[in-house]
Order: sequence, then structure tokens, then C-alpha cells
Amino acid sequence: MYVRFPLSLRNVEDLLFERGIDISHETVRFWWNRFGPMFAADVRQQRVSRMRGYRQWRWHLDEVYVKINGETHYLWRAVDQEGEVLESYVTKTRDKAAALAFMKKTLKRHGSPEAITTDGLRSYKAAMKELGNEAKQEIGRWANNRVENSHLPFRRRERAMLRFRQMKSLQKFASVHASLHNHFQLERHLVDRTTFKQRRSAAWTEWQNLAG
Repeated sequence: MYVRFPLSLRNVEDLLFERGIDISHETVRFWWNRFGPMFAADVRQQRVSRMRGYRQWRWHLDEVYVKINGETHYLWRAVDQEGEVLESYVTKTRDKAAALAFMKKTLKRHGSPEAITTDGLRSYKAAMKELGNEAKQEIGRWANNRVENSHLPFRRRERAMLRFRQMKSLQKFASVHASLHNHFQLERHLVDRTTFKQRRSAAWTEWQNLAG
């Protein structure tokens, strides 16, 4: 509940108390730190195995600033054509070195896509050129709306958590949150109610098996 919904640790503590489970909010913190990355890794691995080698795979890359103790950091994110987050990566800068590290990590884990859409940040072009993917880069005024809109769920979580205090905790939470959000992203605005309920039941059943 803590990772999936915009809830605080104390919100989860109160919700569990209503269900007869009396624990401290620090226990919730320990649970998500301990088990969240494990569940996220399983969800991510299933996604990678399904999409690797998909010929029409298109990526959208973007970065947003995140304040940590008043200092600006950058959260780089790669999203595919379906709006699912592939990778999250936190850096203190957004220069060529940061873009190169982010892209190397994403390409190593997910393989190479057909096209990569970015904004006009020069760091992307420099990194693409070094990696030999310059021909795959696409830049357009509204071409990157897919990834820009995908930042919204993370921003809601950021507000609920009253921002982050450590770069390490931001990296861990962003990765876990992205994987779980992918799993429960059912595109309810694009399908009829019956299809949505079927997808929701399937996602919930798969999640129960994973968590069990």
C-alpha cells in the first residue's frame, strides 16, 4: 500500500490498525525497504523477458529535478511506447557523464530499441554519439509527452512523502515505485469496464502469487 498508493507510513499504520493489525510505522518502513526491491525486481524481470527483441520498441527519455535537503538532484527515467517505466536513475548533475551512465544502464538491462525520443538537452546527443545510437535519436516539440506525463504519479508520491532526505533512498524508492506502478497500470481510460475488471483481477492475482 505504501509504494502503490500516495500514502505516508503513518497512513498505512492506521489502515492496518483498522484491519486488526497493530504495528508501528517504522515496521512499514522496514518492510518496504526489505521486500520492495525484491518484488520490483521480479516484476521488472518479467517485463524485460517479454519485451526484449520487440522490433517496434520505442523509448522516451527525460529527467526531472528532485530536491534532497534543499539540493537539486536529477531523476532520469526511460519510458516505452506503452507508458511503462523501464529505468530510473538519480544523479547530482545532468551533463554528458550522467546521461551516458543512465543510458548504459538502461541499454544493458533492456537491450536496444528501434528509436529513442528525447528533449533538446545536449547531454543526450553527446551520449548517443558516444554509444553509436545517434541515428536512433528523435527530437520533437510534443514527441516526448509520453514520458513527461509519466512523471505525475511520482510527483504525487513525492508530495505525500514530504520529499526525500537521501539520494540513496530516492534511487531505491523511484525504482520500486516504477515497477509496481507498471504492474497495476491498467489503462482504464482506454478500455471498457469489463476489460478493465478482467485486467485488474489478473494483476491482483499475479501480485498475490508474487508476494506469497
